[in-house]
Amino acid sequence: MNDKPLFAERYELRELAGTGGMAEVWRAEQRGAAGFARPVGLKRILPSYASKEAFVRMFIEEARVCAQLMHPNIVQIYDFGYERGSYFLVMEWVEGLNLASLLDAYDQQDLIALWPVVAAIAIESLKALGAAHERLDQDGRSAPVIHRDVTPPNILIGVNGIVKLSDFGLARAMDRARLTDPDIIKGKMAYLAPELTHGAEASVQSDLYALGVTMWQALTGQKLFQGDTNAMIFLAARDAEIPALAELRPDLPAELVDTVHTSLARDPAARYDTAAAMQRSLTQLLRRSPVHTDAKLLARAVNEARDVLGVATPSRPPPPVM
Repeated sequence: MNDKPLFAERYELRELAGTGGMAEVWRAEQRGAAGFARPVGLKRILPSYASKEAFVRMFIEEARVCAQLMHPNIVQIYDFGYERGSYFLVMEWVEGLNLASLLDAYDQQDLIALWPVVAAIAIESLKALGAAHERLDQDGRSAPVIHRDVTPPNILIGVNGIVKLSDFGLARAMDRARLTDPDIIKGKMAYLAPELTHGAEASVQSDLYALGVTMWQALTGQKLFQGDTNAMIFLAARDAEIPALAELRPDLPAELVDTVHTSLARDPAARYDTAAAMQRSLTQLLRRSPVHTDAKLLARAVNEARDVLGVATPSRPPPPVM
């Protein structure tokens, strides 16, 4: 019998999994009647930010928006509350790795991910983005959510090969007032679409651009936009000079190269109209691939990478935090 006090009377905090700029995430276990228990991730605002209205507002917005995004490729929100002086939210726990860690494992072995693996992860991520972009409110009206932070750490791949998009902490539902606090960084520099560097609104196309940057990185084993400082990375992202993928990876199918470069078009109007359109392009390509791409392939890739990284069950990879 564990006599340790439960957080909010129903969660046992097992291990601090990650700490970000404004929040921390705990690997926890939800307890219930008759021996019910399940693993969860519990995110709460750091004490130093619990009294800052802008951060609290952003945290509440994350919980509100994510609770309405019900999709198998989106990390689900189970609970939200206030305890010990700060708000917390409870989310689905994904046992596996995020894409950043998967790519790091390849890098440690001087390898680059198989292109069917990258395409398959992108397809599942696009399903999640499509659900967010096509969200309807309770009255059936269009109420899209733009993720704003589609980056490798926010793409989770489970040991079962299931891909889930996480951390809508930078997202904004179109039916809410914009969060404009200057201390809140909207996205990560290296994944910014060029129009965002000029002050344009985030959009479906800027999310697809960020996924294109992520795919380019996964397929080449190197960062697309680099620099020693955030300012230098920002300028590189603004210039948006995209090296020809076919020159770096001549073995890639032409259709895959075209898909990535279309998502990385400087003009948003030249990119895919929707996540579904980009998803269809990749799906058609995989149907002709000699590699049988399914959840088992992704599961094998994740489990092999965990061995390389020394991640042993039941340890959990840290989820992204704000």
